[in-house]
Amino acid sequence: MLQLHNTLSGRSEEFRPLREGEVGFYYCGPTVWDYGHIGNFRSAVAADILRRYLKFKGYRVTHVMNITDVEDRIIAMSQKAGLSIDDYTSKYIDALWQDFDALGCERPDIVPRATRHIPEMVGLIERLLKTQHAYKSDGSIYYRISSFPEYGKLSKINFAGNIVGGSERIDTDRYEKEDARDFALWKGPGSSTEPAWETALGRGRPGWHIECSAMSMKYLGETFDIHAGGIDLVFPHHENEIAQSEGATGKQFVRYWLHFEHLKVEGETMSKSKGNYYTFRDLTNKGYSAPGIRYFLLSVPYNKQLNLNFDALSGAEKTVSSLRDFRARLNEARTEPGANETLHEAGLRALRDFDAGMDDDLNTSVALAAIDNLTREVNTALARKQVREDNKRELLDLLKRFDTVLNIFGDDQREILDSEVQALIDERQEARRRRDFGRADEIRDELASRGIILEDTKDGVRWKRK
Repeated sequence: MLQLHNTLSGRSEEFRPLREGEVGFYYCGPTVWDYGHIGNFRSAVAADILRRYLKFKGYRVTHVMNITDVEDRIIAMSQKAGLSIDDYTSKYIDALWQDFDALGCERPDIVPRATRHIPEMVGLIERLLKTQHAYKSDGSIYYRISSFPEYGKLSKINFAGNIVGGSERIDTDRYEKEDARDFALWKGPGSSTEPAWETALGRGRPGWHIECSAMSMKYLGETFDIHAGGIDLVFPHHENEIAQSEGATGKQFVRYWLHFEHLKVEGETMSKSKGNYYTFRDLTNKGYSAPGIRYFLLSVPYNKQLNLNFDALSGAEKTVSSLRDFRARLNEARTEPGANETLHEAGLRALRDFDAGMDDDLNTSVALAAIDNLTREVNTALARKQVREDNKRELLDLLKRFDTVLNIFGDDQREILDSEVQALIDERQEARRRRDFGRADEIRDELASRGIILEDTKDGVRWKRK
């Protein structure tokens, strides 16, 4: 059974969805003011693993990921560039999906943008005003934290006294508030040029926290199964989401809260001022592949800090290459009919270990170890020609099953060879048969220039991409 560590209860719990066989899952997505950094994508990959494993377990998943396309940084940067919010953010939204796809993440089922859900936010704020959880002040609207006695139940922080901070997006002193802890639901425009919407609440724009409450409840209902995001969002963002959502509905907002730990760089917090800030594109420009980066990001369980260093990235690259080479060797192995019972048992054992690891709060390191143990055993059997036809079929199917969750093997590359490249490989084989080794070497070099590496084995020619 799947166990998840629930931040709300502070313990590991058996996952039981509200509706049998169905899961509603919300992931706090990016703020598109710039290209996504590698810490953003650590969370995105973790959310992808969760989505994929829920599907692996047989659940029908409705996965919602928001895009925050209006907030202080976006406003400042778009005005500096002389662009509308939509024109400014469109570049980074396009880049997000390019990077998302490159990393092998499945796209969420629903991707609401904040600027497209202003009416839903206004409606939620109106409910909070009616229940006295919110109040107006100086053209803005604030959530009254004192009206929600359970405030702090997610973060477990003692909120005695006035606590301000926890995010650069908290509006502290700009407007008059009853309590310094209260947070903005709706912000009156600071100037005539600041982007704003004309609504029943007056002219203004939403606060950051109200966006996720309105969008998640629109698509998943007033109570849903899983809400996930980075550990830095526990307070104040997710704490505030709970207060405003439950204040409006009187119902439990989310049943399971999952939080993804920080990514460090060489043991330090990533920041531009330290010169250790990397976008996904920075790493690919340094020559690291998207599959290698994905493997690195999921190699440590989501609830453990991950330390980025380039030796570890290089190691991940080699591991992915080795895994793909293993699958190719297995796929191309010439086997005799029948089954090797020892290998059959090895496959069953690997599946049990994989399931046990993933059921234990998505422990990807255990799941990867199960695959590593299997590849070593099968490689030995391949070298000794002990793999039989039934084993080959079972093992290749098992690798596909593992990859529906981890997505590290990728597509079988033989399928993407175009006819021209295949013709060159065939021509080289014919040249070798004629003992025209000069021509064979020319073709090898030409294929190498196209990123195709050939390897002559006892079972014929194998190839792989650089």
